[in-house]
Amino acid sequence: MKLGLSNLSKITVGGRARTQSQVFFSDCSLNKKMISLSIRWPLATMLFLPSSLLILLTVSTPSWCQSSDTMSPKASNGTPFPWEKMRLPEHIIPVYYDLLIHANLTTLTFEGTTEIEITASKPTSTIILHSHLLQISKATLKRRVGERLSAEPLRVLEYPPHEQIALLAPEPLAVGIPYTLVIDYTGHLSEHLNGFYKSTYRTKEGEMRVLASTHFEPTAARMAFPCFDEPAFKANFSVKIRREPRHLAISNMPLVESVTVAEGLIEDHFDVTVKMSTYLVAFIISDFESISKMTKSGVKVSIYAVPDKIHQADYALDTAVTLLEFYEDYFSIPYALPKQDLAAIPDFESGAMENWGLTTYRESSLLFDVEKSSAEDKLGITMIVSHELAHQWFGNLVTMEWWDDLWLNEGFAKFMEFVSVSVTHPELKVDDYFFGKCFNVMEVDALNSSHPVSTAVEDPAQIREMFDDVSYEKGACILNMLRDYLGADVFKSGIVQYLQKYSYKNTRNEDLWNSMASICPTDGTERTDGFCSRGPHSSSASHWRQEGLDVKTMMNTWTLQKGFPLITVTVRGRNVHMRQEHYRKAPEDASETGYVWHVPLTFITSKSDSVQRFLLKTKTDELILPEEVEWIKFNVGMNGYYIVHYEDDGWDSLTGLLKGAHTTISSNDRASLINNAFQLVSNGKLSIEKALDLTLYLKRETEIMPVFQGLSELIPMYKLMEKRDMSEVENQFKAFLLRLLRDLIDSQTWTDEGSVSQRMLRSQLLLLACVRKYQPCVQRAEAYFREWKEADGNLSLPNDVTLAVFAVGVQNPEGWDFLYRKYQSSLSTSEKKKIEFALSISQDEDKLQWLLDEGFKGDVIKIQEFPHILGAVGRNPVGYRLAWQFLRENWDKLIEKFELGSSSLTYMVIGTTSQFSTRARLEEVKEFFSSLKEKGSQLRCVQQTIETIGENIRWMDKNFEKIRVWLQSEKLELL
Repeated sequence: MKLGLSNLSKITVGGRARTQSQVFFSDCSLNKKMISLSIRWPLATMLFLPSSLLILLTVSTPSWCQSSDTMSPKASNGTPFPWEKMRLPEHIIPVYYDLLIHANLTTLTFEGTTEIEITASKPTSTIILHSHLLQISKATLKRRVGERLSAEPLRVLEYPPHEQIALLAPEPLAVGIPYTLVIDYTGHLSEHLNGFYKSTYRTKEGEMRVLASTHFEPTAARMAFPCFDEPAFKANFSVKIRREPRHLAISNMPLVESVTVAEGLIEDHFDVTVKMSTYLVAFIISDFESISKMTKSGVKVSIYAVPDKIHQADYALDTAVTLLEFYEDYFSIPYALPKQDLAAIPDFESGAMENWGLTTYRESSLLFDVEKSSAEDKLGITMIVSHELAHQWFGNLVTMEWWDDLWLNEGFAKFMEFVSVSVTHPELKVDDYFFGKCFNVMEVDALNSSHPVSTAVEDPAQIREMFDDVSYEKGACILNMLRDYLGADVFKSGIVQYLQKYSYKNTRNEDLWNSMASICPTDGTERTDGFCSRGPHSSSASHWRQEGLDVKTMMNTWTLQKGFPLITVTVRGRNVHMRQEHYRKAPEDASETGYVWHVPLTFITSKSDSVQRFLLKTKTDELILPEEVEWIKFNVGMNGYYIVHYEDDGWDSLTGLLKGAHTTISSNDRASLINNAFQLVSNGKLSIEKALDLTLYLKRETEIMPVFQGLSELIPMYKLMEKRDMSEVENQFKAFLLRLLRDLIDSQTWTDEGSVSQRMLRSQLLLLACVRKYQPCVQRAEAYFREWKEADGNLSLPNDVTLAVFAVGVQNPEGWDFLYRKYQSSLSTSEKKKIEFALSISQDEDKLQWLLDEGFKGDVIKIQEFPHILGAVGRNPVGYRLAWQFLRENWDKLIEKFELGSSSLTYMVIGTTSQFSTRARLEEVKEFFSSLKEKGSQLRCVQQTIETIGENIRWMDKNFEKIRVWLQSEKLELL
């Protein structure tokens, strides 16, 4: 699943919240399907986010979720319920589902019959399965005895706290004999964006139309049909949908036949699926239109969208065909189904969802408007489509056994975005953006409230919280590190073997490592005792190639331990001493955890740009260089998931390198130095002055990632000041930032010319300049907006500068009102999200309050957009009090619309609070969330934001005065 987060993921820097553009990662920021990230308010958030984490952090299992009932559970009718665990028993196995669904899009209800073929592995008269918010009218157990089919009624008990039902048979089921459960039920189409839910859209003529769609991951299939709703209970599914003739039904498999069952009622029969998990089942009833193409191997690929927007589907169709062909070739495993549909749903909470054969998306994650979509939009759509199609192998064909190993699905899909798109769309240069995702998640992973990649979870809220940056981004980053460690070919062979061995099955963490470990490099290594080792005569310049490649032991240090290592490097002549420790933001939190990682170190030096390698498996180690060097740079290209501190004059040497000849090292290495320096400020290893000195070289920087990394470190500093009475230093800092980048800003053209990176850099810089009231930018934007408004919005603006134009135009009441009117009539999701952001950065409190109230109604502005609006207003120095107040006053309504544990709720919590940096605000936040009790006090995002505010306070106490003095220093006069 792709998380639907804003393009700019929220991260906290030291205590400060920081922003890192995630659009590149398709997380469109923030990101399933968070993701972070679908493309939400692309460039803009960098200015107004201390970068909120759009995705939930998971920590240890809270006591409120643990199954600790001392009394037997009671069914809804008061009788004892025969099962007390959250997980289903394993002795009833579903084999085949026959689903019949009839939805009424007028009454917004549905009725269904579910037939499930089951077998029992031990005698039992109790069948436990899932059902949530369904009214079961009848349940029957059928069994064929010779020529006769027997049917016994089943007693039904419901236990809503666990979303379970018990079907009680009159006598025990025989072992190994096939039985069929038949369950008749009714339900209401969900008003939320999960389960079987209602979606609406308006035509160009203003007519409101209704459709019904599904979103089952992780635990919502039970809202559409009674089922064994756990990923390990794979089965085959036959789906039948009843609909009116004016509608179209689609599902995972192709349509086999349509039968008229009554006047005005058609029943569509779809082919039987392959063996798969319940959360991958999907069906849609709508009036969508489609366009289609065939892949070289004969798979029919189709894009479905509302009729008025189907003309925006061409780019996604071509992209999907290209990517599906790439994956079939890369994995050496044919795509398992005869078709792949991609559907753009008007109401969709996350970014996208990988239902097998019918992937679903936000409209903004799939539709590309040639006239109004930006370069960033194209990049985001490409990455999201790539993510969901990667899931057709990682997640669908091979599925994690339980949600504690969700990263096996999401980390791989996130990683494969970059592997695939770098080949299929080389012009996007996505490799340049990968390491930024690692910086994002490291901000989260450095908090005490982080969790290991593989973490025990049990109930639905905990499971939803697993869809976070750690599962997605950290999972991808450690896979990239492993590929760099093993080599691309060996890594690929390992994952292909993994997919082949476990096709249509479920896996655990260790199954992946065992597959990797069974593949040895073809350069003299041999496999003994479970890992690869070199023969006595094999040669290698790589330290880690000379040792045993014990992949499982190595990778367990990255998946079973939270956090990441800080490598401290000390150079004495030719000797390089290395020490690893668990990185913590606050020095007082740096108590020894005992964690030791197997760290594949890489480095270059002033004397050699050839990448050297060293596997650090102990707390300390030492290597000897061939000759003394002026500087050494570790973690080449940011392929490793660790940060580096250079002791003694190490940082001075690297700062001098950047100042004198910054292109000596790659742009990714330059960006990683910026990142590491400010990480080290947070834990006291490096002074803020030295980190700021290092950024001065940015005056000569032209590459996107170092510039973006610099912004992600510097902007959060003044964002904290905006919410305190620090206007003098705040304004000085903003002026410094503009002076630092002024030459680069002045060199930007107001066009859509250049590479994707150049266009994205232009968008960000012009937005920054206009919001910071840099007059040459403001005057140009005002002129564009005036012309656009006079043409009633029909003038074609350069797509990549539209956001800067809107950000200026929205600041007067007439401009704000005009933008909102255009929002109501626009058919471009790209244009609408830019307008949403612009409306949110108004400096008019009344307008902001109206926007919050109107956005929460979910009428003109879809309710799926509200979390982003609330977060943007929360980062607005004029609106943050309004957003925090709105969250508190409407909490009960918010958790009705957005589930506890959802990424949307997390985004709102963090977006409204994570830039606070006073003790009074911290106590206010603690008091409010503690008062919620079971309605939210236990949420991991609450733990995260409380920790972040505490970090903000500590960081500002330590560094604010130093920043004030530094801003007066003579070196700034040279800018």
